[in-house]
Amino acid sequence: MTSHYRGRVSAGALLLSALLLSGCASFSPDKGMGVVAAVTDDAIRKDVIAIRSADDAPVAEQTIKRLKARTLTVDSAVQIALLNNRGLQATYNELALAEADMVADSLPPNPSFSISRSVSGGSVEVSRQVAGDILALATLPFRSEIARERFKRAQLAAAEQTLRLAADVREAFYRASAANELVAVLTEARTIAETTAQLAHKLGQTGSLNKLDQARQQAFYAETTADLGSARQEASSSRERLIRLLGLWGTDTDIRIPGRLPSLPRRPSSLPLIEVQAVERRLDLQMARIDLLALAKSLELTQATRFVTLLDMSGSQSKELGGSGRSRSVSIDFQIPIFDGGEVRVRQSAEIYNQAFNLLTEKAVNVRSEARDAFRTYRATYDVASQYQREVLPLRQVISEELQLRYSSMQIDVFALVVEATARIAAQRTAVAAKRDFWLADSTLLTAVNGGGRGESTSQSTGTTTAQASAGGGH
Repeated sequence: MTSHYRGRVSAGALLLSALLLSGCASFSPDKGMGVVAAVTDDAIRKDVIAIRSADDAPVAEQTIKRLKARTLTVDSAVQIALLNNRGLQATYNELALAEADMVADSLPPNPSFSISRSVSGGSVEVSRQVAGDILALATLPFRSEIARERFKRAQLAAAEQTLRLAADVREAFYRASAANELVAVLTEARTIAETTAQLAHKLGQTGSLNKLDQARQQAFYAETTADLGSARQEASSSRERLIRLLGLWGTDTDIRIPGRLPSLPRRPSSLPLIEVQAVERRLDLQMARIDLLALAKSLELTQATRFVTLLDMSGSQSKELGGSGRSRSVSIDFQIPIFDGGEVRVRQSAEIYNQAFNLLTEKAVNVRSEARDAFRTYRATYDVASQYQREVLPLRQVISEELQLRYSSMQIDVFALVVEATARIAAQRTAVAAKRDFWLADSTLLTAVNGGGRGESTSQSTGTTTAQASAGGGH
């Protein structure tokens, strides 16, 4: 679609319009990171930085070094990842590219100039021609608005990826801490099992214990040893996953992960307005709204240009060298909408818009449901973990102490202690798992309110339709 310059006066007007319109498009000083930083600070109270120069790196390195000097907490782990994860930095590079695309789409088309020289019968004729895309200039406000909406979406997408990384780090941290705590529990269990297995072996040699009871104690020791090996492997894998998310390598991987999960809060959060908060704050829902707005603008553009898809206007000037003769010509080329009056493109854009509206409605329904489900899971896991901390484990401790007294007074034998130790260790393992599930549910609840989860694919398909509709509306 090429439109050409009409004449000397129109050329000046065209170039002036192009200059005025191009003045509206410019690069932001932070390459779009202001929105990302604001969303991250509001959602999880953490700092982000896009490392794009040698001056930016020392600031992040000093903060990382300071946080790594102490035993990690979930907050310090998240902060290290947001400053050091290279995948996240690549997302910020993509945001800068999205801004470049926005500026490019907001600029008017560059005019073209051509000059030709022809020789005929000893005379030399020079022709000049200036061309500009008239239709692109006419639709530039629409296209610029669509480009700005796309960039807003790209900013929210980068913020969502930031929150997603934070959620992954929280999960990895809690799993690594739980694995360490479970290793401690099973280490104690194996010590008890080893002692009883040795005692059973000695009693068996003296004939005081039959083979069945000996085998039971040996099996308990073997199973506990196997469980401890699996727990250590899980702790090692969880540690490595956390290291990957933190973006550490080489000597920087020497981090200290707590040996226990954080204590439960005294009381769970109530969050009576969680559905409202989720609808207002969820980034994927905000992106779906931007998609719908961009599609609406694209539909307007398609309807405005449904009959005119090609408008070529050219103006040329010829002059014979050495002579006084000049000639000027103006030509207009356009398509006649006989077979295609733009109805196909209009119908396509309308259906794509309706599709995006339905997807947005579905997303809103899902967001409210996910928020309710996440809160119920949060409360249920809190109740279970709290029950183990307040009731089950203290009762198991009382039972263990009472059996110790009875063993000291020779009312029971050592194997009764072993049975109780087995039950107590099982309760401790379940308590660790319950506490881990609570903290994972707490992280999921935060994600359900702010966004950043991994089960949100609808926004991606909506973004694809936005690009398709915009592309269709501009031709």
